[in-house]
Amino acid sequence: MTLPIPPTPADVHAARMRISPHIVRTPMLRNAALDALTGGSILLKPEVLQRTGSFKLRGATNALLRLTRKQLKCGVVAYSSGNHAQAIACAAQRFGTRATIVMPSDAPEIKRQHTEFWGAKIVPYDRATEDREAIAARICAQTGAALIPPYEYPDVIAGQGTLALELAEDAAAAGLTMDAMIVCTGGGGLVAGCALALSDVSPRTKVYAAEPAEWDDTARSLAVGQRVANDLQGSKFCDALLTPIPGELTFSINARLLSGGLTATDEAVRVAMQFTRQHLKLVVEPGGAVALAALLSRYNANGQVVGVVLSGGNVD
Repeated sequence: MTLPIPPTPADVHAARMRISPHIVRTPMLRNAALDALTGGSILLKPEVLQRTGSFKLRGATNALLRLTRKQLKCGVVAYSSGNHAQAIACAAQRFGTRATIVMPSDAPEIKRQHTEFWGAKIVPYDRATEDREAIAARICAQTGAALIPPYEYPDVIAGQGTLALELAEDAAAAGLTMDAMIVCTGGGGLVAGCALALSDVSPRTKVYAAEPAEWDDTARSLAVGQRVANDLQGSKFCDALLTPIPGELTFSINARLLSGGLTATDEAVRVAMQFTRQHLKLVVEPGGAVALAALLSRYNANGQVVGVVLSGGNVD
């Protein structure tokens, strides 16, 4: 299968202009306790405050806005454990089309409820025995709907990268330039979009993928220079980041632009979730806290300015 043409930094800038009327421009947060704990200047991007509670609305909105009227009439299909599902459902409702979501039967209840709230139809599947991509392909063939994958899609990647443009802009307004940015990573769409954005507006910033310790396919793939898979036997705690292997399209970007991968144990993630609740008064889901967990447990931020994405807050 031929890969689509990867997005460019210009595509991220265009996505920002396109989606800005439809999303929340989430703030840059600072916390004195976090700076004291790490020895650095930590710039948090709280996508938990985004509509639908995660960064995924950015890519979903950009993708739907790029569809033709004819395509929108036929509806959209996505497969997702929850955050991309909610984002597609929300964007579909906003732009007057129907959404069908192929969702694992063990997805958190809050994610199923919120996806249904936006009017989407959910088709459950067993992630251990069924192929979500095959199920989605059948639905598209039967209905003519457009498939919007969670990360292997240029318009989705470009949309996700808009949060890095915002954070770099807010950092500059505060007189700061990020030495590094740590991004929660599953299939690699968010970190790819962020890396594309920063390669243009803040090229000295090193970008790191952050993953659950037993689902570190991107880190291992970066280390050997080719895609390697997870064994799928690890903890399911960080449910939003349980991808079997980096995407081909996303890895083609990440292999070129990322500085490496970081991991976080379940216990480190729990500590990060507790920190955000206690010090920031924010609810962050496990997958959404992995970048902060990696910062606190793996990364030496002493004397550095480091951006950290809190990518989602949909946890029950």
